[in-house]
Amino acid sequence: MELRRLGRSDLKIAPLVLGGNVFGWTADEKTSFAILDAFVDAGFNCVDTADVYSRWAPAGGGASETVIGKWFKEGGKRDKVVLATKFGMEMGEGMKGLSARYMAEAVEASLKRLQTDYIDLYQSHRDDADTPQEETAEAFDKLVKAGKVRVIGASNFEPARLKSALDVSTANGWARYESLQPLYNLYDRAGFEAGLQKVCIDEEVGVIPFYGLASGFLTGKYRSEADFSKSPRGGRMGSYLNDRGKRILAALDRVCEAHGATQAQVALAWVMAQPGLTGPIASATSVAQLEDLMGSARLKLSPAELADLDKASAPEPAGA
Repeated sequence: MELRRLGRSDLKIAPLVLGGNVFGWTADEKTSFAILDAFVDAGFNCVDTADVYSRWAPAGGGASETVIGKWFKEGGKRDKVVLATKFGMEMGEGMKGLSARYMAEAVEASLKRLQTDYIDLYQSHRDDADTPQEETAEAFDKLVKAGKVRVIGASNFEPARLKSALDVSTANGWARYESLQPLYNLYDRAGFEAGLQKVCIDEEVGVIPFYGLASGFLTGKYRSEADFSKSPRGGRMGSYLNDRGKRILAALDRVCEAHGATQAQVALAWVMAQPGLTGPIASATSVAQLEDLMGSARLKLSPAELADLDKASAPEPAGA
């Protein structure tokens, strides 16, 4: 299995990251355990979650971390996993943001749920303009020095804020963000490519984008409005199923036919091939679905195929 270095850190991860947002939500504990076992047994190693998963569901916040923690305890595979989690989204009254006080509370809660004494990659789930970046950076550095966290990362940051956070850490000799989680896939390209990609390449920040399959649109199963009822996420597909979306699906179909691959595999392989990318995050609610996703790491697209996908998915000019 190919392993890619995450930023300038010592962490090395396979080019596909397993998203834990479904654990304890649309994947029950037994299914989640099976998915995690299959993922690690196939040679992949990075699992991403967050304390807030799944606060929007009956299971509540912390559900995903709790499932992963039980799996660690029962399966004994902690040392085979690069564990990534996040904090900063609201978990309750006064429980949000990137302040030093809240970070200290949040990391202890995550460690307890995850049943581990360290987190490989601890990430700011979103920016916090109300907390000085110096305060956040110093607090992260203390966690690294204490051995509770190995490497830190960011998610949902704008280019200027990511660059200033990196500058603050460098100026003070503190641990710096070694990774970024942005929204990025064949359809959602503009936000990352407009500025974040350059910052990440210039500063050697690893990139592990979320929504690698555009909430399922890039699997190819949503071809008309009649398909929207195929899953709970179908209601989101109206924003994707336009002329550009149909061009993307047609390009995916062409490449799929050439390789005997699925649309999901080609869509993820395209992300893996982009400059500065470490590996996309994708989640699965069954082992069969996971097997399909893992096939993307074995798929090598030709320059002509990448160009075809690039052209079909080119972001439309602002205001178009």
